[in-house]
Amino acid sequence: MSDTHTSDNPEEFESTDDSPVDALQAISIVQRGNLKTLEKTLRKQWRLGQNIVLCWSADERGLLVIFVPHYFLGNYCAAGEGQDNETFIRQLISGRRRKSRDDLFAVSERLDVSPTFIKLNTALNEDPQVLDGVEQLIKRYGLSYVESRAVLLFDIVEFSLFTPFEQASQLNSLSYSLNSAYNKLLSQGIEINFSRTTTGDGYYVWNRQLGASANRDLFYFMLLVVADNAVARAASRGNTVPVIRTGYHIGGHYELYQAEGVNPSVFSYIVGDVTIELARMLDIAQADQVLVGDFRCEATGRHATPGQGAAGIVPGVGSMSTPAFVSACDRELEVVAGTQLSGKTIRTMHCHLTETSEQSAGAGPRRFLIVDKHGLSRNAYNLQVDIDLDGHSLALGLAEERLPRLSVTSVVPKPKSIAPVANPNQPAAAEVVIDDLASMLKKRSNKTLKED
Repeated sequence: MSDTHTSDNPEEFESTDDSPVDALQAISIVQRGNLKTLEKTLRKQWRLGQNIVLCWSADERGLLVIFVPHYFLGNYCAAGEGQDNETFIRQLISGRRRKSRDDLFAVSERLDVSPTFIKLNTALNEDPQVLDGVEQLIKRYGLSYVESRAVLLFDIVEFSLFTPFEQASQLNSLSYSLNSAYNKLLSQGIEINFSRTTTGDGYYVWNRQLGASANRDLFYFMLLVVADNAVARAASRGNTVPVIRTGYHIGGHYELYQAEGVNPSVFSYIVGDVTIELARMLDIAQADQVLVGDFRCEATGRHATPGQGAAGIVPGVGSMSTPAFVSACDRELEVVAGTQLSGKTIRTMHCHLTETSEQSAGAGPRRFLIVDKHGLSRNAYNLQVDIDLDGHSLALGLAEERLPRLSVTSVVPKPKSIAPVANPNQPAAAEVVIDDLASMLKKRSNKTLKED
């Protein structure tokens, strides 16, 4: 199953979800001609993915663009002696790619590559729609870096054991749950501009928009996908609806458009720290489990103050931890009240991170230490969700009684003074327990085999 397509007309300027058709139609005929000329030239210089674009600058007769071979950035970052070349490249390919003329030539000098001049019929104007169109084309023929974005991973349990027909049915069912969750949120006034790529036995999903609000909305999206999947599975027969395990994490990644035939794909692909962490987290996850990564992100929701701007960033506060983020999302889950699941109305929905029940450890969220096959470790939290469907209770995620018994490897000392939960700089609990999840699940599995 693929979410990509290419144009039948190689000279046609194609709008993407980030450059919608209505915005394209607002561009004058002359400037549309410029965009078509630009894309035709970029495709020629791109050479089926041999070269990529780094940045651009406007010129009175056209554009100045920096092209480099696709292997150049890897060699440049590896050759850094006394300079952090990778940091420089990440900053260069983050955000908008337009540079001033002086900045572009400074980049050219540092990389020791000459800019390429692209002649246009007329000069580009400064209309936002035109500049956005140029940005989208530059990114489509280049490589981008995103410092912080929420990403989901939905993984179908024991996918390889099913027949090809069952596999196709399960992927289609999961895809429908994604679309269903999108429509449910849209009916509540929340639009998720989501993108996805298949992993073969599931999907990576992310919000094309960036920022605190986009991260929060994707969290709501995840909850509704998991809920829709659970309800569909309860009503299904056979193996047509998948059993899934789910991960949510916020981190950095690269974004690229792979070659498909003679064109780059219209939809982007992502790879980086956040996708790697999600894959490692779910390697050890159990069926129906929802894991949330250990991250810090921009503060959002009711932590925000009036006049802070659309991004939801609190001036002077900066970031919030995973427990504070989940608590903030839970306090605003009334936004999904009234949506339908299998003909029943969601009255209330609440979520929380599983807490430790050991008196010696103290109250607080249970943070699991996950060590992968490469010996690398990361922390994650177990998420539980409770839904009231017209008076009927629906519990999602892995219940506390299904988790292994607590085996503390380290405990963060209790601070002398506990700040109010409303402060996103402070954890939601006084103490955080770290468990070796992998070893505990292995012990539990061995115990089960012996009992059988």
